[in-house]
Amino acid sequence: MNKDFIQYQAQTSLHPLGLEVIDAKGSYIYTSDGEKHLDFVAGVSATSLGHCHPTVIKAIKEQADKYLHVMVYGEYAQAPAVEFSKLLAQNLPDPLNKVYLVNSGTEAIEGSLKLARRATGRTEILAAKNAYHGNTMGSLSLMNFEERQKPFRPLIGDIDFIEFNNADDLNRITEKTAAVILETIQGGGGFIQPKNNYLKKVKARCEAVGALLILDEIQPGFGRTGKLFGFENYEVVPDILAIGKGMGGGLPVGAFVASEELMDLLSDNPKMGHITTFGGNPLVAAACHATLRTILETELMAATLEKEKRFRELLVHPLISEVRGKGLMLAAIVNSEEIANNVILDCKEKGLILFWLLFEKRAVRITPPLTISMEEIEEGCGIIIDVLNKIKNKA
Repeated sequence: MNKDFIQYQAQTSLHPLGLEVIDAKGSYIYTSDGEKHLDFVAGVSATSLGHCHPTVIKAIKEQADKYLHVMVYGEYAQAPAVEFSKLLAQNLPDPLNKVYLVNSGTEAIEGSLKLARRATGRTEILAAKNAYHGNTMGSLSLMNFEERQKPFRPLIGDIDFIEFNNADDLNRITEKTAAVILETIQGGGGFIQPKNNYLKKVKARCEAVGALLILDEIQPGFGRTGKLFGFENYEVVPDILAIGKGMGGGLPVGAFVASEELMDLLSDNPKMGHITTFGGNPLVAAACHATLRTILETELMAATLEKEKRFRELLVHPLISEVRGKGLMLAAIVNSEEIANNVILDCKEKGLILFWLLFEKRAVRITPPLTISMEEIEEGCGIIIDVLNKIKNKA
């Protein structure tokens, strides 16, 4: 299968990990060589409830027996999308009460940018240095990494960058600014949390000059930080919320959420100001509804903080300088890029799936399913420590 994978499927890097997956259940992925792999990545924070959670699978099967795609987004009322949007809105703070369902996180970012410009009549967007919001043209424009942007220029214009957690940069937000877009917790940059009420200060500055605050919750959303959304930990409410990844239980999805007043601007002047064929797909929406309901009706959110505590207790080693993040959005920062590479690749050989972060090269991503057990945490951390000991002894 790997030979055909390389030959027929477009690759994202020269050296993919290449596990030949045949099955996945709970916290484990099973491969064609008969091995099982404990998953500390969860499809990069996407499979919130683990692989093939029975509630999600049941919802998918029941919907598959009724109907699949019937019409482009926004024309027909379809129960899965309506029920999910209603449940989500009921569990978000005011004024976030209207949901636009799309197909991925990066499309949620694109829609958020368009809505901000449409609502304010302004063009300037301020993003954070070391941010990652996706790879479509608008999302890529929000990334201040020249090596990634240069081959694809020209990108969308009137984008500038501020430094995350730097209050001195707030005066860059002016009456020319349509929106400031930030990850609630910076992902690719190293799982950096806001400090000293930073997000509240950004929101206050936006309100003072008539700009909008867009928060990207594509990674921290849906219970991963101990709250339904990460921003709830920092006492701030965005004007526009972008979500994705963990909301679909393993199916491709995204959404952006705003007030009814803001969102209705996309339906007129021009009509169909944003449109998608497959957004709100009934099969995906059924999975989203089952995922959200399970997160809300169980103790999974509260348990993430206890699981974080256990990770921090176990991941103590001379080669680990710190563990960043919150809840089950964690990164072990090791002493060098070489060590990070060795840990990820050596753990793979020992049956533990870890992964990299995009920009922070010393980071080892740890974003397991919310359903991971304490015993599985101990098993995986034991493998990490064993690998680190061997690396240390070789030095």
